[in-house]
Amino acid sequence: PNSTTAEPASSLIARADQFYAQRDDLKQLEQGITLLRQAAVNEPNSYDANWRLAKFDFYLAGHTEGEYQKRAFREGANAGKTATALQPDRPEGHFWLGANYGGSLEAETISGLASIKDVRNEMNTVLKLNEGYQDGSAYMVLGLLDLKAPRIAGGDPQRAVGEMEKGLKFGMANAFLRLHLAEAYEAVGRTDDARQQL
Repeated sequence: PNSTTAEPASSLIARADQFYAQRDDLKQLEQGITLLRQAAVNEPNSYDANWRLAKFDFYLAGHTEGEYQKRAFREGANAGKTATALQPDRPEGHFWLGANYGGSLEAETISGLASIKDVRNEMNTVLKLNEGYQDGSAYMVLGLLDLKAPRIAGGDPQRAVGEMEKGLKFGMANAFLRLHLAEAYEAVGRTDDARQQL
């Protein structure tokens, strides 16, 4: 395209997805993030650019630390907020917004970005919109909140088991869900069940 025409968001998103496929190399992932930022600038109402940016940033934050990690979580949360505002009835924006909130809480990187309640709200919205989204991952996130949060903050290992078991309906092939369910079983003393999931 010549210099006066902006590349359409759909084309930038398609290229970004190719970089995401090679995300083990963070340089490739960063290329994808750059393309998604451009897509969101070219077409501010692009739901697909924004929820993907939240997803890509979440992955980047999970593989970096310090200021870099904080920036990725913050940008991911902002992109997720934009996506949920653009299309509140679709699950992707809510899921990746909640994931960035949860990641920042777990890494204790950005105080005040979100609370456990914020993460719960986003995941419950995902469940209402599409219970099986990402192979039951919303149930896994809710279970992890209950597993990792202290009781005083509303954590409950028994409830964690219940949430993750619900997720299995959609996520028999979700290795992370099964791994975390094993952790939850271990936490409530169900060692045989834990072994079976592992």
